[in-house]
Amino acid sequence: MISGETRLVGLIGNPVAASLSPRMQNAAFAARGLDWTYVPLLAEPHELEDALRGLLALGFAGANVTAPYKLQVARLVGAAQSSVNTLVVREGRIEAHSTDAAVVTGRKAERPVVLGSGGAATAFLAALGARQFSRRGEWPPDVVEADLVVNATSERDEVLVELGPGQTLVDLPYPETATARAARERGADVISGIEALVAQGAASFELWTGLPAPVEVMRGALGLVA
Repeated sequence: MISGETRLVGLIGNPVAASLSPRMQNAAFAARGLDWTYVPLLAEPHELEDALRGLLALGFAGANVTAPYKLQVARLVGAAQSSVNTLVVREGRIEAHSTDAAVVTGRKAERPVVLGSGGAATAFLAALGARQFSRRGEWPPDVVEADLVVNATSERDEVLVELGPGQTLVDLPYPETATARAARERGADVISGIEALVAQGAASFELWTGLPAPVEVMRGALGLVA
């Protein structure tokens, strides 16, 4: 039950029903003793501007933005970056941020590659200065010399690239893809989409609340063990 004092945070996207973010963020709010609730906000394309206005009108503390709206929301709110996944409502205004690439913060990559052309791909391209491959542009991918590959596509069943020892794959979809399974079998390091979700979710939590994220609680809520 949501009380009159409860702060709301939403997830704007389409679809949103299968997202693990509500489970993770609500566990995080509870761990920090916050009367906050994270709710999915399904929005059709023609409803997107109304959804953003609704965050202000209904007193939301903020929101995450997921596919397929990260690029469009960035334009609508006048963000400095091309892709946003985190909105913070402060003093009647919407601040836009991207935490999508938090999982690679501090990770050194000399020859990074990003697969895909959507909002998450755009965020990783900006963070890594990577080479991009997508079906809308240059394809198939050439990852022979890559040390870090980010799979930011929605493809689950096709093995997009073959990786091996000395290479790392960040596989954003969850559950993991055929590309990730093949990479692991060949000896590559694989960072799962769940780990990427925790990293970006923790960064979003801290932007909304100003508190350190309870990362281990968030990982535990998603079934990750230390």
